[in-house]
Amino acid sequence: MKKFPLSSVVVSDIRSEQSADIERIAEVTQLAFRNAAHTCGREHSLVNALRAAGALTWSLVAISGEEIVGHVAVSPVTVSRSGGDWFGIGPLSVLPRCQGQGIGSRLMESALSRLRGAGARGCVLVGDPGFYARFGFQSDRTMVVCGVPPEVTLSVRFCQCDDGGSVEFHAAFSAAMAGPDGTADANLPPSLTRSRPRDDV
Repeated sequence: MKKFPLSSVVVSDIRSEQSADIERIAEVTQLAFRNAAHTCGREHSLVNALRAAGALTWSLVAISGEEIVGHVAVSPVTVSRSGGDWFGIGPLSVLPRCQGQGIGSRLMESALSRLRGAGARGCVLVGDPGFYARFGFQSDRTMVVCGVPPEVTLSVRFCQCDDGGSVEFHAAFSAAMAGPDGTADANLPPSLTRSRPRDDV
């Protein structure tokens, strides 16, 4: 039986973050990943680290009324055989009480639209093909993320190109996702940072 949310949430706007949003973005991210299947509990630190490094190409928030209910981060990635301008998406976060209403999908679509408009060559991430296929992502064996199975290494290309090779996410990922002993969590590839207890966040 399909479960419906307790109350409908109407997103009035998706916009770039403002300085006054930073604390709320961290809160939303922490709440979104509290009970997620793939989490290390440091996703909010990743967003902060990307911001501090000047590597948040886009940091988009979903607004309902005057409340931030979702967030997505976009940052540059390096693809070894490419002409540049490749990006990664994540973390993607939606408040638990607002999940299942397509807010995550709207954030994804908005991020991808901005990337296309900016002339990006493509986007690569690590995640569930069943979710990301709706945005044009496909399993891509020409893209290699160290330690990640090829079936969950996904990309979408915005131009005709034969780019490929080793993919490196921004250094902030390794720094923010490192465990207490300073080693990265091997079970949390960079873009499996998506709160998704339901089929459509």
